[in-house]
Amino acid sequence: MLSQLRAAATLLGLLTLLLGVAYPLAMTAVAGAVFPAQASGSLVDRDGRPVGSSLIGQAFTDARYLQGRPSAAGTGYDASSSSGTNLGPTSAKLAERLKTDGEAMKAATGASVLPADAVTTSGSGLDPDVSPAFAELQVARIAGARSVDADLVRRAIADNTAGRTLLVLGEPRVNVLAVNLALDALAPATTTPAPTPTASADRPAG
Repeated sequence: MLSQLRAAATLLGLLTLLLGVAYPLAMTAVAGAVFPAQASGSLVDRDGRPVGSSLIGQAFTDARYLQGRPSAAGTGYDASSSSGTNLGPTSAKLAERLKTDGEAMKAATGASVLPADAVTTSGSGLDPDVSPAFAELQVARIAGARSVDADLVRRAIADNTAGRTLLVLGEPRVNVLAVNLALDALAPATTTPAPTPTASADRPAG
């Protein structure tokens, strides 16, 4: 009996060291060497300072910036409270919100049909991307707020649009943070007075 316990304890200790310590450390080292940017969180820098991650959305509310889809994470894009609404298609509360937000979006953009991500939230509440159709709806507002030609805004969006993964997976998507950094490089947000933003609110931090 004692010999069996000793063998079991020895095996448990060896497997713990191998699979619980050595293997994770080895994979961390390999990931850091082969994919350093991804291993460090896919951080995006501006002027040598991190302003966000290309994988985690931020709340942009200023008219001069491309805005992401609605978020149900905490008070909106709260990375410590990633979640969806958990409201199903039969929810009266969800239907009312979609109707109200949809009517407001149509009135603001003049669109008769809205892309789904213009009014619906993502499962994580931290989606960093929007559809090209939703980005296009915002071009006129951004161009007007920055006093630049709409084609320049469209170019910033096009330059930061990714296609389908491996040409077949997913849909084309526009990274919101990347576009907003490009917009600031194109036309710094100084054309109209604005209050000092928080680190992740009205403009890219930095």
